[in-house]
Amino acid sequence: MLLTRRIVTADDATTTSLLNCLVREVCVPDRQVWAGGGRLVLRLPRAGVLLRAGLARPPVGPTYRLRAPVEERRADAWIPAGWERIADLAAGELELATGRANPEFSAQVRDSHAALRAILAAREQTAEGSADAFLASEQSLVSGHRFHPAPKARQGAPGEWLPYAPEARTRFRPRWLAVRADVLAEGGDAAAFAELEALGPSVPPEYTLLPVHPWQFSLLSGRPLLRRALASGGVRDLGTAGPEVFPTASVRTVYVPSADVFCKFSLDVRITNCVRKNSWYELDGAVHLNRLLGEVFAGHDGAALLAEPAYRTVALADRALYEGFGVILREGVRNLPGTPLLAAALADPYGTALSALAPLATPEGAAAWWDAYARLVLRPVLAAYLDHGVVLEPHVQNVLMVMDSGGMPVRAVFRDLEGTKLTAGRWNLAHLPAGVRDALTYDAERGWNRVVYCLFVNHLTEVAAAVADLHPTLERELWGTVRRELDASPHADRPQVRALLAGVPFPAKANLRARWARSADRAATYVPARNPLAN
Repeated sequence: MLLTRRIVTADDATTTSLLNCLVREVCVPDRQVWAGGGRLVLRLPRAGVLLRAGLARPPVGPTYRLRAPVEERRADAWIPAGWERIADLAAGELELATGRANPEFSAQVRDSHAALRAILAAREQTAEGSADAFLASEQSLVSGHRFHPAPKARQGAPGEWLPYAPEARTRFRPRWLAVRADVLAEGGDAAAFAELEALGPSVPPEYTLLPVHPWQFSLLSGRPLLRRALASGGVRDLGTAGPEVFPTASVRTVYVPSADVFCKFSLDVRITNCVRKNSWYELDGAVHLNRLLGEVFAGHDGAALLAEPAYRTVALADRALYEGFGVILREGVRNLPGTPLLAAALADPYGTALSALAPLATPEGAAAWWDAYARLVLRPVLAAYLDHGVVLEPHVQNVLMVMDSGGMPVRAVFRDLEGTKLTAGRWNLAHLPAGVRDALTYDAERGWNRVVYCLFVNHLTEVAAAVADLHPTLERELWGTVRRELDASPHADRPQVRALLAGVPFPAKANLRARWARSADRAATYVPARNPLAN
């Protein structure tokens, strides 16, 4: 085994994420990338700048494993280029390419860098974290998305968010509100909250418990309608109490081990791309999707979807409060047949979750592990889309891989119905409000692009690269396994799959361009990326 796990630094992680974005979204589409001699050379064609970085190995899939040092060509010499210089060059290239400026961009990169420094400092001052392997994987994503220009950008000063940051290995107790029946809104199966309610404070019979993220309560506590409801008794503030909860990789979703449920809270805070609140149509949409999707997973023993059976909030005449206090309940992990690990932790080039699994100790074991992994992820995602018109969002932060006692994958578990969509025209949604219906659907092309990006580019590519970090000679074989799985799948004759097998480029989500254009995530565009599946 070749162990290449590195100590992450804020400078190196920021530089690498910026370079990854430039390579994927500017240089590769414009054919301005050259690999050789252990280095990757790239040209920013409009700025007229040459850069180079270390390259771990020649790429097989649509990603490059870049290494320090990063240098810029000046006259006849290569000189060091730090993260601030790369951020400036990226901004200049994008302004020249698009014809418009973005004065927010550099500040977002700086904020992400500062947040990463704060996270690293906080981790140095804490214990090793949870002994529970699942929780440790959820709280391990120190450097964030490798193909985002500001992967750790989040609104607020570190003192505001560090107490709730999963990367700082935190845990906390929720705030609790008692909500009177006439100002309570809920949907789905209200009984799903029972086990969580049993752990919270006592309330009078005419009141219902509502868990709230403490940070969110501080953000909304000054709103006039809430203050009036607290004064009149429609809502009672019970303070922080009850069981400890653990923030997961998404920051705002917490796991409650003692109740074995997740609470997906609203946070009126910008984290990476957008403000992380549960919009009214997402609250309603979650329970509608939950009812519809049971049949999609019924025939897959190796796959499961974590149910989102209910939501709850306050029914005050203030949308900010209705959405801001909305919480979606999600099924827990206690009944899974093994140890769930977050796929993003397995893919993390700075992490140790993958190398800690026994089968990865040898190339033969790693190849067998990958055979099981690829099959478990591929088949249910393709079946959901091609057979049912369901667009899952199987990126590495949305998938838990369940390992047996020997470290082999036995189940893929998909989560977060916010990113799950239905293909327009495949489902009868006429009974839903127009806002819910529109939020739940993609057209066929957008849906397929999202599936292929999340499944192949974001997920399988990144985990395969992490396996290849341990055993570099395996990478081509890993993609051969993916091809064989597609060839042997019940969907091999579908035109979409035939196109993948023919080598049609993968669509890669353009996070850098989306941040530059200040677009919503749903409106993000795609750029072509290398498809290694062709013979």
